[in-house]
Amino acid sequence: MAKGAVHITVERCKGCGICVEFCPTHVLGMSSAFNAKGYHPPFVVNGEKCSGCDLCGMYCPDFAIYGFKLPAPSVAGKAEGVKQ
Repeated sequence: MAKGAVHITVERCKGCGICVEFCPTHVLGMSSAFNAKGYHPPFVVNGEKCSGCDLCGMYCPDFAIYGFKLPAPSVAGKAEGVKQ
């Protein structure tokens, strides 16, 4: 499975929870902490499960979150052009 990560702009979030509900790999949870507007933003619970699909970002009405794919790790030697 592809590896990904999530970026959350906490102060933009209004705590609707749509991102948590639509995450297929259950990476997100709702925080008990408040942002400056008084809402409970999401936080990353299981970051290692993120595939970078960006469903969280596609459904977020406030553009407060997005997922992205991480670059694949390069194989030592091949990335540097070394013949083996």
